[in-house]
Amino acid sequence: MVLAMSDKQRVLVLLKPDAVKRRLIGEIIGRYEARGLTVRAMELRTIDAEMAAQHYVEHIGRPYYEPLVEFITSGPLVAMVLEGRKAIPVVRAMNGKTDCAEAVPGTIRGDLGVHYRRNLVHASDSPESAAREVALWFPQLAEEPDETA
Repeated sequence: MVLAMSDKQRVLVLLKPDAVKRRLIGEIIGRYEARGLTVRAMELRTIDAEMAAQHYVEHIGRPYYEPLVEFITSGPLVAMVLEGRKAIPVVRAMNGKTDCAEAVPGTIRGDLGVHYRRNLVHASDSPESAAREVALWFPQLAEEPDETA
């Protein structure tokens, strides 16, 4: 079966410092791959406040912004681009609700999460945010022809 090109998407996923510290990288990536998603790019890195501000630009000025930046810059994270059929809604459903206490069992946050702010993962929430985030974290992919568009 050939997929319609419009069904194929890229999504930026961050395995946040709590996921790295708790040694959940393989567990989480395995879940994504088991759903048929492909890792297109991946990097372990520690970011500074400037990169955090570029990534979370829409949250600047909100009450939770400073604690969010403090957390996301507190240690190494895994940034990756996943690709697959309807990757954005699939990954967001797999991740579960932002607040781990509200995330249902079977989701990453529902099974593995322990704190509303330290919630293991981030994923782009729309094709527009995915394009912006992929270009920010993996500029080399933004320069490639996007076969998913």
